[in-house]
Amino acid sequence: MTPKRILTACCLLAAAAGPFAATADEALGVDITPAAIDRALEALVAEHEVAGASALVYQSGEEVYFGAYGMADREAGTPMARDTIVQIYSMTKPITGVALLQLVEQGLVDLDEPVASYLPEFADARVYAGEDGDGKPVFEAPRRPPTVRDLTRHTAGLANGWETGGAVGEIYQREDPMNLDNDLAETARRLSRIPLAYHPGERWLYSDAVDLQARIVEVRSGQAYADYLREHILGPLGMDETAYFVPESERHRLAATYGPPDEDGALTRSPGPNLATWKHPLTPGGWGLASTVDEYMRFARMLQNEGELDGERILSAESVRLMATDHLPPEATERSWLPGKGQVGFGIDVAVRVAPPASPEENPGAVGEFFWDGAATTLFWVDPANDLTVVFFIQRRPFWNDAHKRIRDAVYGAPSPP
Repeated sequence: MTPKRILTACCLLAAAAGPFAATADEALGVDITPAAIDRALEALVAEHEVAGASALVYQSGEEVYFGAYGMADREAGTPMARDTIVQIYSMTKPITGVALLQLVEQGLVDLDEPVASYLPEFADARVYAGEDGDGKPVFEAPRRPPTVRDLTRHTAGLANGWETGGAVGEIYQREDPMNLDNDLAETARRLSRIPLAYHPGERWLYSDAVDLQARIVEVRSGQAYADYLREHILGPLGMDETAYFVPESERHRLAATYGPPDEDGALTRSPGPNLATWKHPLTPGGWGLASTVDEYMRFARMLQNEGELDGERILSAESVRLMATDHLPPEATERSWLPGKGQVGFGIDVAVRVAPPASPEENPGAVGEFFWDGAATTLFWVDPANDLTVVFFIQRRPFWNDAHKRIRDAVYGAPSPP
């Protein structure tokens, strides 16, 4: 049986038995070839698609690959390295999901309770229902209140600031909920004043829902969100440099962000200061952390190990399985850009692969895998069927899915594009 056929068999077995049911024999479905990953990273840099790239791969509890190519900061002459600090943007979200699930385990949060049970400002939520005969917006009561589970799977009805237009989009822009001068309490208040864009549970629309999760963690734990993360997740996992703010003494290790190459093949450095270099009141649950490849791998390995790493229990195995299970309701058929991730549903702040790729053009991966990425094209995934965890770092905006296809092809043995 070829490696590809072995992998397909693993995927089907994992789907039938649950996300963490793979046996030792099934883990043989992926044979990591370091040279293939080297070639993929080297090509990204050589083709001037990125300034620098790195990847770290663990399988069966052992490091099987690390590589770094190119420059973390081209202008400063700083090479991409193992200790490079990058902005992980939305890879902050799964960390928030873990924080929320810790409170679920303690009985402090119920996923199926209305959001208003914890954030009373959402008690009077209304849904945009079009315009009346005079062209004025009409709002109605939601068919059911948004729940905490809706927040974790982006089905709460919340608008966003980049896709939502019309009257709701105008209100969103006016409220400016993600202004960095807000704290999480103010962000929640402003979000509560924005009408819902759809009835809860009826669509998937990426939004600021994870920032409300972070506010719920604050309310129910009694701790500031950054302090909670440090005490209950980052500190116990030894993620001492994963933070919203990078001190002056370590900023020489920060990677710069670049746009795509121009018609002459030159990369343009993103303007403005690095987000991690200035303190601000907002500590978002959905973005904002910076990390290193090794530190984020510790978080990924904890999930792969069903909630425990090096003797530190962060979550129960049951909670990790819950996180890695598709929670999208069947009626939520409108899913924005989520189908672009492949054959996936959505769990607790992560995408969950529910079927094998439908075509060679899709990103390869195993059924039961869960993953998420960041705006600067960072990526991690956990593949229980193959006992595999991968962290991939570049800093390119806007988001560029082709890079994810290349690294996944290299890991899983699929042919890379020319």
